[in-house]
Amino acid sequence: MAATGVTAFPLGDPRQGIVHVIGPELGITLPGLVIACGDSHTSTHGALGAFAFGIGQSEMTHVLATETLWQRRPKAMRIMVSGRLSAGLSAKDVILAIIARIGAGGAVEHVIEYAGQTVRAMDVEARLTVCNMSIEAGGRAGMIAPDDQVYSYLAGRDFAPKGAAFDQAVAAWRQLLSDEGAVFDREVAIDVAGLAPMVSWGTSPEDSLPITAAVPDPDTFTGEKRASARRALDYMGLVPGTALEGLAIDQVFIGSCTNARISDLRAAAAVLKGRKARVPVLVSPGSTAVKRQAEAEGLDQVFRAAGCDWRESGCSMCVGMNGDLVGAGKRCVSTANRNFPGRQGKGARTHLASPAMAAAAAVNGHLADVRRLLGG
Repeated sequence: MAATGVTAFPLGDPRQGIVHVIGPELGITLPGLVIACGDSHTSTHGALGAFAFGIGQSEMTHVLATETLWQRRPKAMRIMVSGRLSAGLSAKDVILAIIARIGAGGAVEHVIEYAGQTVRAMDVEARLTVCNMSIEAGGRAGMIAPDDQVYSYLAGRDFAPKGAAFDQAVAAWRQLLSDEGAVFDREVAIDVAGLAPMVSWGTSPEDSLPITAAVPDPDTFTGEKRASARRALDYMGLVPGTALEGLAIDQVFIGSCTNARISDLRAAAAVLKGRKARVPVLVSPGSTAVKRQAEAEGLDQVFRAAGCDWRESGCSMCVGMNGDLVGAGKRCVSTANRNFPGRQGKGARTHLASPAMAAAAAVNGHLADVRRLLGG
């Protein structure tokens, strides 16, 4: 955009992709920045220690014109995650378990800080997945304090500081930690040791359960949740007591700003390698750089050999874009962040899961515990 001096990444640019993928990938997202973007999943960038949140179009105009924005001070929430994840589980399982625990409105008016040994053990791409779905718990933003993993991730990236400037930046970034004894408006602790792979059953990410569970009975809920659970089961065409594992599906989508980075594609390819998908599978990388890296590693050949449709980078079926839709009444396992009615097409029934779980569903033709395939 020469007229404005704003750098743009059009479709033909090798740096283009979903904004929440290319921001960190290019080193545009840095610790300590305040990042506003016209998309609710801007919370993704908090994984690098930025304060990042979505805004509306009129607010975006104000930001571009003035570089300022009035905001009400949010409350602070800390979610401490402990326990070692077992084989086959990932950050997507952790954040679905968190949202199922605190609810879709559990973090309204709060900025969430994710902390604890489990979060510290995650690589940067896993942290991006966790922070991405903060908005699905009602959070204004999600953040993780930067550490050596973040600094190593940013070193040498296109827009990150270079040389002595990078060293100076790291010295400043090391100060971006919550004070010892900091007080939070709300604290939540969750132990993921023994957690089973998660999958959603309803029409909100909070409607998620371990794959080993069954569809719940709405009568076990109270208040508005009872009514919403009934509506969800009616929309999803499910009956209480139905085992989640074994539920037949019609197609699979692997992509979105939640799970379309190179580590996500590697996880899905590891399950699909040497196997055939029993249902249509669409794979859309999160950026052109991710697509090229996947092709350099031969992941595209793994997907094609399994019968998957290997696409260009973009949002694709996450939001029913470019004609990538799920038919009415059809059941899709998606690595995206939302399973709202109509999100992937009118009448589409979406089950959220991790890339590995989505690949397992593709191989089986039904919801399946990926740990069985890894064991084999």
